[in-house]
Amino acid sequence: MTEHGSADEPGQTWAAKVTAPLIKNMLLAGDFSFEAIQALGNPVPMLVKNDGSELLELWLEPFGQDYWLQPGESVIVTSYGHWDGHPFGTVHEPNCITIWVTSFFATVSDQDDNEVPGAHQRPSGKYGS
Repeated sequence: MTEHGSADEPGQTWAAKVTAPLIKNMLLAGDFSFEAIQALGNPVPMLVKNDGSELLELWLEPFGQDYWLQPGESVIVTSYGHWDGHPFGTVHEPNCITIWVTSFFATVSDQDDNEVPGAHQRPSGKYGS
């Protein structure tokens, strides 16, 4: 077994490798609340700041939650629990950054560790709002 997750077993399918952290962490967390995720421990924070001049979409995967950052605004995405390899993967596209949390469990908070809710500052008309 690796330090942060499941064994890399011979013959293990790609899906089993990807979902192993979800299965392990879900048993420990019990739910997806801000507090339950924090209780998993092993926090790895990453600052995300919009240094641009336009609204920046932050897309948090694997659950597809969106957050919208004004110019100069920042949030902290924190991965919790166990993962294999690395806690985050990121993709930057024009006006959007996607963060894949490999543990499946993360929080988004402000500088004072207050929860930032999903759909934060979502423009009207986006994704059915």
